[in-house]
Amino acid sequence: MSRRVALGALAGLLAVAGLSAQVAASDTAQDARVARGRYLVTIGGCNDCHTPGYPETGAKVPEKEWLTGVPVGYQGPWGTSYPANLRLVLNSMTEAQWLKHARQERLPPMPWFNLREMTDEDLKAVYAFVRSLGSAGVAVPAYVAPGGKVSTPYFVFVPQVDAKQASAR
Repeated sequence: MSRRVALGALAGLLAVAGLSAQVAASDTAQDARVARGRYLVTIGGCNDCHTPGYPETGAKVPEKEWLTGVPVGYQGPWGTSYPANLRLVLNSMTEAQWLKHARQERLPPMPWFNLREMTDEDLKAVYAFVRSLGSAGVAVPAYVAPGGKVSTPYFVFVPQVDAKQASAR
């Protein structure tokens, strides 16, 4: 083999090795972002509303079932809102669309103001994690305006006063 061919082959091997190292570093960074997103989803309480059975089972829902939305509404003066299937929502968006979407005001009981305060990096990590789960489930029922007909179970999210206890104070 000529020296020129050998050097060419060596250069090719080094280029492949360099590319492999870049891919490995990129995969490691993506794995770290996904792990951070999982952590943020967990401590942020996202599963409490967006994962069926999560609070009732003491968080013992397999991760493959997380964030698929719940068809039980929350009703108050705003109407009736439903915890979205985040797996479908985020898998239909680009990262830039998610960053904008995450900071928009939402209907109660969604604590949208918490998302608004997250850093771009935190929101990107949540996005990476949710997308890593893939699309699953079906869309939740649509929002129902105040006074509209609701055909699903729902929680009434309005403070109640016990007249007897209130008068005793």
